[in-house]
Amino acid sequence: MTGSELLDELEAQESRLVFDRFDEQVAWQVGVALREAGLAAGLPIAISIRRNGQELFHAALPGASADNDGWLARKSAVVDRYGRSSLRVGEEFRVNGGSFDEDSRLDTQLFAAHGGAFPVLVRGTGCVGSIAVSGLPQLEDHRLVVETLEAVLEQLKQA
Repeated sequence: MTGSELLDELEAQESRLVFDRFDEQVAWQVGVALREAGLAAGLPIAISIRRNGQELFHAALPGASADNDGWLARKSAVVDRYGRSSLRVGEEFRVNGGSFDEDSRLDTQLFAAHGGAFPVLVRGTGCVGSIAVSGLPQLEDHRLVVETLEAVLEQLKQA
């Protein structure tokens, strides 16, 4: 997949993975689904779900470390700043011939445009937070979040 094709896919994901509402109960449902998926696969991940600067869910599975918490914060900061997935932001810089770390003019101790943080998008409102995973290669972190969001949004639609 080329960089442009990946960007198209990431944009499509953000267009379709939109909540009608996002409250503490929905955050819990998403967090538990991510935790259960991680446990079932034996993944050494940490999970963070934030809304408007408030952490609504956090979990660390066996094998995750404090370093993962740092990555969660840095990737979520990118989502908060740009309103797009951390993977999409990093890929946009790469496709345009640049590097997020060098060209964003943001402190790399606070921001990381690596895959794994996805915007919490609410219909009619926009980005209100982030759902983030750290502990796997960036594309796998991103994929886990997206697949879990697809499943939870389908459950919410059925309810």
